[in-house]
Amino acid sequence: MTGAEGAPAPAAASAAPEDEAGSERLLDLIIASLDQDGAEDILDIALAGKSTIADFMVIASGRSTRHVAALAEKLIDRLKEADHPARVEGREAADWVLIDTGEVIVHIFRPEVRAFYQLEKMWLAQPDRTARPA
Repeated sequence: MTGAEGAPAPAAASAAPEDEAGSERLLDLIIASLDQDGAEDILDIALAGKSTIADFMVIASGRSTRHVAALAEKLIDRLKEADHPARVEGREAADWVLIDTGEVIVHIFRPEVRAFYQLEKMWLAQPDRTARPA
């Protein structure tokens, strides 16, 4: 496939629907894993139009540091089994574990830490349409 002046067309343009479907399948796997292992208050946020860092963000809570660590470990194992590599931060302290697959970013918190950072408010906030430009 070629674009203007015979140059190759960007691969992302033709693969976007496939990539989106793949991201949604990955999102489903992540939510199912968290739900199966007893995560609480699971929330998924579509990032399209908000950020280019990922397609989706998932925020969930574990009941304790031990539960947060277990949720993260099981999810990481399932991601590996499904051939989805991920970068992980915060596994040692397990107050807040971040799992980044590139397509989906997962935050698993202890409830107190989640309440402190309030990521939901940041990513779900509606823009203030009454503000005037400077």
